Amino acid sequence: MTGFGNELPVDRRSVLAGAAGVAGSLVAGLALPVTAAAAPGRSEARGTAGGGAPAASHGGRYPRNWPDPEPYGVADTRTDLWPRDDNSFVLPLELRPRDQELGRVWIRDTYVNCFVVDGRPVYVATGTTRSPGLPAAGPWNDGIFLWTAPSLRGPWRLADTMGIRPDAERGKVWSPEFAGENRPGRTVVAPWQEYWDDHGQFGKRGNAWAPEVHYFRGTWYIVACMGDHSTKVGSFLLISEGGPEGPYRLAEGNVHKPFGDPFIGGPSFIAPGAYHHIDGSMYTEGDDAWLVLHNHLYAPFRDDMEDIVPTTNLPLFQQSPYTPEPYLEGAYVFRYGGRYFLVHAAWDRTSTSADGSTRNAYDPPGTGRVQYQYDAVVAFADRFEGPYSERWTAGVGAGHNNFFLDHHGQPWATFFRNPAAGYWSDPARVGDAAAAGVVRLEWTGPDGNRLYVARRPGS
Repeated sequence: MTGFGNELPVDRRSVLAGAAGVAGSLVAGLALPVTAAAAPGRSEARGTAGGGAPAASHGGRYPRNWPDPEPYGVADTRTDLWPRDDNSFVLPLELRPRDQELGRVWIRDTYVNCFVVDGRPVYVATGTTRSPGLPAAGPWNDGIFLWTAPSLRGPWRLADTMGIRPDAERGKVWSPEFAGENRPGRTVVAPWQEYWDDHGQFGKRGNAWAPEVHYFRGTWYIVACMGDHSTKVGSFLLISEGGPEGPYRLAEGNVHKPFGDPFIGGPSFIAPGAYHHIDGSMYTEGDDAWLVLHNHLYAPFRDDMEDIVPTTNLPLFQQSPYTPEPYLEGAYVFRYGGRYFLVHAAWDRTSTSADGSTRNAYDPPGTGRVQYQYDAVVAFADRFEGPYSERWTAGVGAGHNNFFLDHHGQPWATFFRNPAAGYWSDPARVGDAAAAGVVRLEWTGPDGNRLYVARRPGS
């Protein structure tokens, strides 16, 4: 995540030879296979960020804020907040051999961003993918893949990594498989990131989650996380020694551990002391960069980007929590219209109210509460650290995403349709889950100060 104040999403100092190589003819986007009727349902925006001079909509008038459901913490499930055929599409990512049977890329935690490099827009896409033969991204996967394009509509090509690793799968920019590339003074894969075998419950273990790609001060970075099945669980930073395709090395501060301190958390099979804060993100503004960790922590990066400061007692965002506060994921900060937007992923859980009606709310797990949709909830502030406003539902089923600006200054969000539980895990729908989707956003102006999934005019 990054922001450039009220400038256009262009790092005017960024120059990268060969950026023209991502240019090419456009490819039409793929329409979402689910209509609104069928579905009432994370540049420097996370890389382009910013918030330039947003244009008013609806004939020169800003769309209005919707009244919030009561009490605070009740989810807004209206169909206008769903990604629909008229406001979203699935990116036509170039297929790998493993994708041929499904006919598209299976991906979670979709991340898309746009950077202007050497005068040209460079779009990047990545996310959590699975290894051939596995139904999900665990107990192990084979690393991080990256796609690039000259336009949001494409053509989306796998990053050209063949000059770096001619014998490896194209587009794979980092993997535990690359541990053999470690050299004195240059770590590609730390010991805690390597594959391991528990010789029992899971067998082979170790997976990378939720990567983001950033271009900051002329260097490409990837922020990612080693997932629940890893020796240590937590966020780390990769630094490119070339272009977006790499080669990448690990930041010095992550050679021995993830960012931050360990704490008690995660599934029961995670060893005590192994769990750190996950789903790391990056926010940049000017010459400064911050690490953002879910669900409420942040820390500035050192000027050399090799670690964060401080490394203990990380500060917390000043938020307006729900009562009670559920576990939130995928924290992300995006600046637009001169304000900061803090995005979280939250499960909307259904339960039965005392009067027999259905309650949809961002409740913690509990008896009678059933996961329904994995939503994007958002709050805004005048300062990066807060205090942030009360949250609102910005997108139904669009959780664990990022907001970004295209090279025209239009804000978008990503989504992936969570197949793990809820609406998109239904056997009738799961075939369309785990997709690389993008949905157009609308802003309610300097007075309303909200970003929503683009609603139908007049709604």
